[in-house]
Amino acid sequence: MLSYILRRLLLVIPTLLGILLINFVIVQAAPGGPVEQAIAKAKGLDTRGNPVSGSASGDMTSGGNSQGKDSPYRGAQGLDPELIKDLEKQYGFDKPPAERFWLMLTSYLRFDFGQSFFRDKSVTGLILEKMPVSISLGLWSTLLVYLISIPLGIRKAISHGSRFDITTSSLIIVGYAIPGFLFAILLIVLFAGGSYWQVFPMQGLVSDNFDSLSPLGKALDYAHHLVLPTICLTIGSFATLTMLTKNSFLDEIHKQYVVTARAKGLNDNQVLYGHVFRNAMLIIIAGFPSALLSIFFTGSFLIEIIFNLDGLGLLSFQSAINRDYPVIFGTLFIFTLLGLILRIISDLVYTWIDPRIDFEGRG
Repeated sequence: MLSYILRRLLLVIPTLLGILLINFVIVQAAPGGPVEQAIAKAKGLDTRGNPVSGSASGDMTSGGNSQGKDSPYRGAQGLDPELIKDLEKQYGFDKPPAERFWLMLTSYLRFDFGQSFFRDKSVTGLILEKMPVSISLGLWSTLLVYLISIPLGIRKAISHGSRFDITTSSLIIVGYAIPGFLFAILLIVLFAGGSYWQVFPMQGLVSDNFDSLSPLGKALDYAHHLVLPTICLTIGSFATLTMLTKNSFLDEIHKQYVVTARAKGLNDNQVLYGHVFRNAMLIIIAGFPSALLSIFFTGSFLIEIIFNLDGLGLLSFQSAINRDYPVIFGTLFIFTLLGLILRIISDLVYTWIDPRIDFEGRG
């Protein structure tokens, strides 16, 4: 098993390198990079080329439109070439792409993800600042999904074809078909003072008077704000896990070892939880890496916008729009590395639950 773990750890390096390289090439080829956006602002335009009111860009241009005409950047005509060179140096574009990629890799080996282009903070600081919101949403929505889905899936497998099974399947399909952001709007209209009842707060993670509350009051206020966004994140997630649990248990219930166990006089609970449960849960464990990753780094841009939650989902979206490359690649590196490591941990859990599984022997 040790040699298998070492091989998987060594595979992390080329996998991570390949993912970073592919995304680096794609992002570099996309128009509207940070230099172009700075040029647009210098000319008093927004990123779409529309005039910005109150901008003063006359001192940044000198003379006719001949200046900057040979620049590779769109909209550079009329700007002083020295200004363009300063912008390139500021954002690191004074170096060729291969050198920029190499410098990025060497920095990432030291876990130095640099500074955000458009925010006066380090990438690590931004992630740590936004993470509490994402952890709050991810932790409670993931716990809720597993606490509902696994018992419900087992019950559906036991009562397969019954009225309970058919009714719950219909409700699950309806819940899965409703987009999370649309369900969020519905909940706000019904329960957040939109048109009917003011049961839950509409926005934010805590109230304005949060600091003045007692410890119990803070916990209750925090939980009160989490109810609606957590439900919205849960509604579409538990359907897949519920049906996966049901089908996994159904597949195991009809196997020969279950018939043998019942023939020996074991009751249904002994068969289900003593024999079927361990085998049926193997496929559920395959989803643990993504579940663990979502606990800490879940991000739903639309949910965060609707409930005014400043988390990693909103940060990722804004970074992509602004071409904030340090934030884009820093978060990509962290999430990918954690995902690859959690895949290895998942394999170890497989062998812990069922010692018959031998990944090393498959090599």
